[in-house]
Amino acid sequence: MSMRKRVVVTGLGAITPIGNSANELWKNALEGKNGVGSITHYDASFHKSQFACEVKDFDPTIYLDRTEIKRSDIYTQYSLYCAAEAVEDSGIDFDKMSPYDTGVIWGTGKGGVNTYDKESSEYWKQGGVPRFGPFFVPKMISNIAPGMISMKYGLMGVNFCVTSACASSNHAIIDAFNNILLGRAKVMICGGAEAGITAPIMAGFSTMRALCSENDDFERASRPFDVTRSGFVMGEGGAAIILEDLEHALARGAKIYAELAGTGSTADAYHLSSSHPDGIGAIRSMEQAMREADVDKVDVNYINAHATSTPVGDISEIRAINSLFGDEIGQLVVGGTKSMTGHLIGGAGAVESALTIKAIHENKVPPTINTRELDPAIPENLKIAGPKAEEHEVRVAISNTFGFGGHNTSVLYKKFDD
Repeated sequence: MSMRKRVVVTGLGAITPIGNSANELWKNALEGKNGVGSITHYDASFHKSQFACEVKDFDPTIYLDRTEIKRSDIYTQYSLYCAAEAVEDSGIDFDKMSPYDTGVIWGTGKGGVNTYDKESSEYWKQGGVPRFGPFFVPKMISNIAPGMISMKYGLMGVNFCVTSACASSNHAIIDAFNNILLGRAKVMICGGAEAGITAPIMAGFSTMRALCSENDDFERASRPFDVTRSGFVMGEGGAAIILEDLEHALARGAKIYAELAGTGSTADAYHLSSSHPDGIGAIRSMEQAMREADVDKVDVNYINAHATSTPVGDISEIRAINSLFGDEIGQLVVGGTKSMTGHLIGGAGAVESALTIKAIHENKVPPTINTRELDPAIPENLKIAGPKAEEHEVRVAISNTFGFGGHNTSVLYKKFDD
C-alpha cells in the first residue's frame, strides 16, 4: 500500500476575459461566453491584429490596498487579486499555521511588461534622461508577484517564479505539488498570470504569424480544431490554486474540489516555437502524469487541451492523444477552452486547471465555441466538446499546456475519494 502523501485542491481564484472570479469564470464558460473584443489597452489601428481577450471591469481594490496597487504592475495586481480570492475561498487561517508551512510558486511568461514598455518609452521620449521611477525594477521583474503574495500573508515557505512561456503556470503547479509531496510545505499557493496585451508584445507575435488577424470576423477568431483556424488570440489574466496536504485539509475541515494526483513535464527538443508534429513530448508528458497518478488510459475521460487554434499545434496534440489512448480514445472528451478565454500565455495553465477542477467537481464539460468544421485529421471516434456545455461524469481529467521552446506539461486531477 502506497504511503505517499496525497494533495488536494481546496481553493480557487481567477481574473479572466470571461469572469473576474472563479465562479464567474465557470458560469460564463458553461454559457459559452466569448471573451474577445477590440483592443482597448492601446491604439491598435496600425496593427495587423486589432483584437484580443482583455480582462473587463477590473477593480483591484476588491482585494488590494492603495499601496499594493501603486507599487505593482498590472500583472502583479492580477496575481495578488486571484491569489486573495483563492485564499478566501479555501478558508485557511494562516495565523493558526507556522509561516514556514506555506509556500508560493507562481508562473508567468513575460512579467511586468506594461511597466517596462511605459517607462522605457518615456525614457527615450525625454532624450535618454535617466528618470525611471523608483519602483521600475520591482514592478517589472516577474518574481515580484509571488514575493508580494508571501508578504501579504506573512508566508515564509518556498517562494519563487517559473518562466517557461505558455507552460509557466502548469510548471508552477507541478513544483508546488512536489514541494508538498516532499514534506516541505503543507499548503501551497500556485498558479500564474499574464498581462501581455501591449503594442510591442502583440506586434512581436504578429510578426511571427502566430496571431489570428481576421479583424473583420474576430468574434470567431479563436476556433481550436477547426479546419480553417489561423492562429491564436491573445488573452490576459490569471488564476490561483490552493494545494494542500490531504491530512492537513481534513484536519481543518476544508472543502475539497478535487485531488491533484499526477504530473508530467518533458521537452520536445525540436523547434523554437513549434511543437513536435507527432506530439512525442506531449505523449510522454501525459504518460508521466498517468503513471504517477496510477490510473489507466480507460480511466481518463476529459482532457482540457492546450489547443491554441494554431494550424500545427492543435493537430500535433491530437496526434499525441490518439497515439497514447489508442482503442480507449472513444471514451474521451477533448475540449478547447481557449476558444472563450484566448491564450493567456503564462496564465493559461492555471486558468485551464481551474476549469478542469470545476469540471470534475460539477460533472460538466465546458464547450469549445466557434469551431464549425473539424479538421479532417481528427479521428472520427474522438469526441471534441461541442458548442454547448454537457453533463458528463468527469472522474479523471488531464490539463495540457505546451510552451515555446518545446516545454510540455500535463497535470492530472481526479475526483476526490476518501
